[in-house]
Amino acid sequence: MERRVTSWFSHHLGLEMPLVAYGHAGYPLLMFPTAAADYLEYERFRLIDAIRHHLEAGRIRAYSINSVNRQSLLNPHASPPVKAEYLTRYDRYLMDEVLPLIRQDTGDPQARPLTTGASLGAYLAANFYFRHPDHVRGTIAMSGTYDISSYFNGYHDDNVYFNNPVEYLPNLNDDYYLPLLRRADAIYILTGQGAFEAPERSRRLSEILTAKGIPHTLDIWGADVNHDWPWWCRMLDYSLGKLFG
Repeated sequence: MERRVTSWFSHHLGLEMPLVAYGHAGYPLLMFPTAAADYLEYERFRLIDAIRHHLEAGRIRAYSINSVNRQSLLNPHASPPVKAEYLTRYDRYLMDEVLPLIRQDTGDPQARPLTTGASLGAYLAANFYFRHPDHVRGTIAMSGTYDISSYFNGYHDDNVYFNNPVEYLPNLNDDYYLPLLRRADAIYILTGQGAFEAPERSRRLSEILTAKGIPHTLDIWGADVNHDWPWWCRMLDYSLGKLFG
């Protein structure tokens, strides 16, 4: 399996932002880390091994990146406006830096990657897709929370609103983004019901999507399925199998 690491200084973020790519061919998959973890997390916790057969068969190629959770949502020293601004700057980094790299690497200037992530990474993956369905095909969101209001202690501005799916999706009534979302063919929302899982968060997102006529799959696994890596390995492998055989 091919593995390539690159890094560059993001002027949107003011940070060095590394990226690791796996695989030689196939549909691009953009991976967001959990909590305050880094771009190598999926490798350390053997999720890359779990999907290795998809990578080696050329069905997918994966790109794993860093988040700005340490600077934003999980930063106890940052003010709420700064936390929210980092999320918007991160979106520009994804659009202006990561997406062009993926398109160049795949040789497809119109490539629309899938996004995926677990826990807080599921939020990042889903938010990027829902904000840009014209540039992203869909998302595989595992054990996520899709309401970030609790991170802002009552503070609210446009940066909070436009990065909070449970806020902006119910109000989406435009003639561009909503029709694109209503043609979605790859929205997978997965969760367990075991220790430290919160299936009501996935149900809430599903209810919003259903109300807006956005097709998706809500897949709630059993009471033995915990908020932990062995299950996320299975969930991602299973979902990729459904999409790519």
